[in-house]
Amino acid sequence: MSDYYLDFEKPIQEIDLKILELKNDKSSEKQSSELLSLEATRKTTIKEIFSNLSRWDRVQLARHPQRPLSLDYINYISDDFIELHGDRYFGDDKAAICGIGRIKETKVVFIGQQKGKNTKENLFRNFGMMRPEGYRKALRLMKLAEKFELPVITFLDTPGAYPGLGAEERGQGEAIAKNLLEMSKLEVPIISIVIGEGASGGALGIGVCDKMLMLENTWYSVISPEGCASILWRDAAKAPDAADAMRVMPEDLKKMGICDQIIKEPLGGAHRDFEKIAEKVKNAILNEIKLIQESKIDNFLEKRIDRYDKMGIFSKS
Repeated sequence: MSDYYLDFEKPIQEIDLKILELKNDKSSEKQSSELLSLEATRKTTIKEIFSNLSRWDRVQLARHPQRPLSLDYINYISDDFIELHGDRYFGDDKAAICGIGRIKETKVVFIGQQKGKNTKENLFRNFGMMRPEGYRKALRLMKLAEKFELPVITFLDTPGAYPGLGAEERGQGEAIAKNLLEMSKLEVPIISIVIGEGASGGALGIGVCDKMLMLENTWYSVISPEGCASILWRDAAKAPDAADAMRVMPEDLKKMGICDQIIKEPLGGAHRDFEKIAEKVKNAILNEIKLIQESKIDNFLEKRIDRYDKMGIFSKS
């Protein structure tokens, strides 16, 4: 059972409370049969609710505070992950997790955007919003990956790059732009997985890739639905309309050629069965690495130019 329920999950919460109440009531003679009945009702209710989610509902699900984070996935799929710190220019960005590890026998470099699981952790991790030193730390690790011929795995989960004064003074825009340039020509495979929010240049700063994977209830866009609604209609409350207009979901992005694979989540979201979704992510990464290595790409830049050229339609005049 979850400790936190989104608005559209209220019917599930009501059933969960009844189940909890019944479990605590040891005097009930019909406890077992009533529990079985409630469990069946709960399963049916979850199925009904999650088979009819709007884009906005799924944006909310991508932000669920109990949703697994980058470190959860990294620690699950790699037994010997070693985190490396600092950009060797300014400091260590706690919103960026960077290090080396193994997935089974495959050595990789991990880079992930890390949110917190409570207020204290979120303040420590800056709510997953990377600063310039985070992008420079990520680039340092990517260059290390290139030197030792290791695939790069990036986990995207951010509401955007940090827009604070200090970040701008230290060159936020330049740091992201340099990552776009350097990642586009990096001579090793890059696989990006959207595990929550993929917002704006904050996500793209570690999101240039050969393969883009998205979990089922995630979103990826140039701006958040609230930001788009504020600009277009001067009303953030119209975010659900913006989410529909922008087509931010994995199915939309797969049609556009941005997303390569959608990883189906357990019923009710990734937070309801972490081991199941983590195993799927692990297998998907290994499979994509194998496919890239078997294709024997000898010019990553050309392949990435072809990939990103197909995403937009343009004409020469």
